[in-house]
Amino acid sequence: MQYIKHYDSPMGDLLLAADAQGLTGIWIKDQKYFGYYLDPEHEEADCSVFEKTVEWLDIYFEGRDPGFLPPIHMVGTDFQKAVWEILLEIPYGETTTYGKIAQQIAAKRGIARMSAQAVGGAVGHNEISIIIPCHRVVGTNGSLTGYAGGIDKKIRLLELEGVDMSKFFVPKKGTAL
Repeated sequence: MQYIKHYDSPMGDLLLAADAQGLTGIWIKDQKYFGYYLDPEHEEADCSVFEKTVEWLDIYFEGRDPGFLPPIHMVGTDFQKAVWEILLEIPYGETTTYGKIAQQIAAKRGIARMSAQAVGGAVGHNEISIIIPCHRVVGTNGSLTGYAGGIDKKIRLLELEGVDMSKFFVPKKGTAL
């Protein structure tokens, strides 16, 4: 059984989802893949996971690194979970690229190469946005492409964290806008 809670954030309404193991989702209203893994059978309720998640979000939206994680339960393929674990290692206020994550996955798997596009697919399907910081992943050339919540929200989250935005740009066209 999954439980849901709404959180009013500077990004708009967030829908939080959790099960007995931990947080399973945070979606920005109207984002791509909204509620993708949300059980059809869910109910609105307060639970301890939401208390820690709200505490984390309150600190984060004050512009500070919360310094802890609420209990999370990643739901996805083994590959997606491996990518999301790497996302959790990106420090607050810093960014990395899809290519660098692909190199890390390849090294962990003992293979020569990994597709940055495959990594991009896993990043894009991250169900626990903001806490698993997919917004901190950018293109190798500085492109701010590929945020399911919308490029405008990706920019706002990076600015909130104090990232120097002068080295990034929004592409004029592309499939991941």
